[in-house]
Amino acid sequence: MLDVTMLRKNLPEVVARLKTRNFDFPVDAFNELEERRKSVQKKTEELQARRNSLSKDIGMMKKNGEDASELLAQAAAIPGELKALEDELEEIREKLHDLMLRVPNLPSPTTPIGKDETENVEVRRWGTPRTFDFPVKDHVDVGAPLGLDFDTAAKLSGARFAFMRGEVAHLHRALAQFMLDVHTREQGYTECYTPYIVTASTMTGTGQLPKFEEDLFAAKKGGAYSDLEQMYLVPTAEVTLTNSVSGQILKATDLPIFLTAHTPCFRSEAGAYGRDTRGMIRQHQFDKVEMVKIVRPEESYDQLESLTHDAEVILQKLNLPYRVMALSTGDIGFGSCKTYDLEVWIPAQNCYREISSCSNCEDFQARRMSARFKDENGRTRYVHTLNGSGLAVGRTLVAVLENYQNADGSVTIPEALRPYMNGKEKIVPAAK
Repeated sequence: MLDVTMLRKNLPEVVARLKTRNFDFPVDAFNELEERRKSVQKKTEELQARRNSLSKDIGMMKKNGEDASELLAQAAAIPGELKALEDELEEIREKLHDLMLRVPNLPSPTTPIGKDETENVEVRRWGTPRTFDFPVKDHVDVGAPLGLDFDTAAKLSGARFAFMRGEVAHLHRALAQFMLDVHTREQGYTECYTPYIVTASTMTGTGQLPKFEEDLFAAKKGGAYSDLEQMYLVPTAEVTLTNSVSGQILKATDLPIFLTAHTPCFRSEAGAYGRDTRGMIRQHQFDKVEMVKIVRPEESYDQLESLTHDAEVILQKLNLPYRVMALSTGDIGFGSCKTYDLEVWIPAQNCYREISSCSNCEDFQARRMSARFKDENGRTRYVHTLNGSGLAVGRTLVAVLENYQNADGSVTIPEALRPYMNGKEKIVPAAK
């Protein structure tokens, strides 16, 4: 959530910056609410001053033995009038809060200005795509003989789900374990296990609600739970990890906080129909190893570079070619100020595809969930929050299957994963 004080002081500048990310700030609605707020506050102050003046006058009249009944009647009416103004002010604040919840974050001055993903900027590349001396298969065709089964998944759940058996399931698990080990043993993250179902207020804290409700899977309430707050399946562990500090005032010595977790992620992919319908690129349920950093404001952009590097290390250890893209203002996520996407090489598509998104949200999420810290000077300040995938496990499996495929249908296991695969060097199709 943006700082409403900043809006009041610099509205034209904020409107212009939001315009670069294709968002038209509701200036008229904001100004109307602001005028109402000022009017109510002015009336409240005038009534409070009138109450104080009447109190003095009543006291003076009683002291002089005069009849103060008329002034007493006027004073008796003021509490009701103040209550009405207080209720009106609360209504205005709620409407302003609802308006602000729907406004995206301001892009960083270092975020490239552009209308959409076509104006993202390539920052660097790593690795050289492999040259094949046989026809390249996509991960669906490579994976099917190895235990990747979309037909069974469709029978159980419909489209955009996967069912894995045998060594493909083992490889999928190995990838997640490998990522967690690198993040915790080499990069200083604390491993967490978090709930997969969270409250609406938790979703609001990191910006999934109210803007993206149609992209979420709501958990049906019933029976003894029918009176509880609406619950949702997590679309990413960013929600639970970041909200772990909601409502807190941390000590300066608590920061920085680095957290990681492996969770399934659930997304309806509303509006994405027709895109990537084949295979595992875009699914309703997928696994991800998430990284979250909660840091001091002055450190957050250095931490964004570090977070991005942490995700890159996973790809480098797996020897998967990739590139880093700085997203333009028209492509960054709702809560992000600046984002780097990591895109891995997918041979069957002959292009790079997103496998990680690393973002600095500055204090946008912290304001929504009231996450602060007290600095060395005793000032209470909002923390900055960052998040990134380290990596999306399913898409990493896709990249491994395609980049490491062999002409005989086997898949070479990247060296970094072999300790997690009982030392095997390859997985091969099951004998028929």
